[in-house]
Amino acid sequence: MNYKLVSKHRFIANFSKYRYLLVELVKRDIKIKYRRSVLGIFWSFLNPLLMMIVLTLIFSTIFKRNIENFPVYLLTGKIVFDFYAGGSIAAMKSIKRNASIIKKVYVPKYMYSLSSVLSNFVTFALSLIVLFGVMIVTNAPFTIYILFAILPIFLLLLFTIGVGLILASITVFFRDIEHLYDVFITMLLYGSAIFYPVEIIPESYRFLFELNPVFALISLCRDSFTYGRIFELNTLLYASVVSVVLFILGILLFYKYQDKFILYV
Repeated sequence: MNYKLVSKHRFIANFSKYRYLLVELVKRDIKIKYRRSVLGIFWSFLNPLLMMIVLTLIFSTIFKRNIENFPVYLLTGKIVFDFYAGGSIAAMKSIKRNASIIKKVYVPKYMYSLSSVLSNFVTFALSLIVLFGVMIVTNAPFTIYILFAILPIFLLLLFTIGVGLILASITVFFRDIEHLYDVFITMLLYGSAIFYPVEIIPESYRFLFELNPVFALISLCRDSFTYGRIFELNTLLYASVVSVVLFILGILLFYKYQDKFILYV
């Protein structure tokens, strides 16, 4: 028990010592992302808006009778998925990308993976401004349940960090994971009901969506932003358990193997 308390205090002290570095790493990642872009960080607003317009033009005709306020429905799902995909992919590559620094200077290695996720979270937060703008333009109701969105967004952050740490740990030893994960992300994109209503899926296959934690998190955010209603309890419990478990698993796995990273990067 004392060992656990000491380890916990060491972790907190270590994190406090390097928290300013974490901020600088997040800033660096954002600058690198937009360094060759003429519009810079403005793309964080423009990209989701343009994607929403294009996809709405394509899919709204097909599903116009199935989905009320399709632009908000689509954009909510898209920005949630984009954050998860972008954050987890960036974290997966973070150790290899910072290998030259890791070999020369001691910095807690999780800082690189964490900053990769947080820099994508900044983009996600900016995308929420676009979502609010689209809600205003489309006369979507602003309800008290929008405030409740902080819960699924927090779970989304935990989930993405957890998956990112797991991927970062595994990818150091098995580089092919990067290519396999790209295929998985594409499959997940079409399996998260971002562009279409889940009701069009035959009931015998809907359990696949119920098992998809990304779809669960998207559904919770849609409850707040699109439908203005309280969360489905089963969905909330499932998303909470999966997010917390993967977050803890990611930390444990990363800490177990981080000392070996230097031998493989």
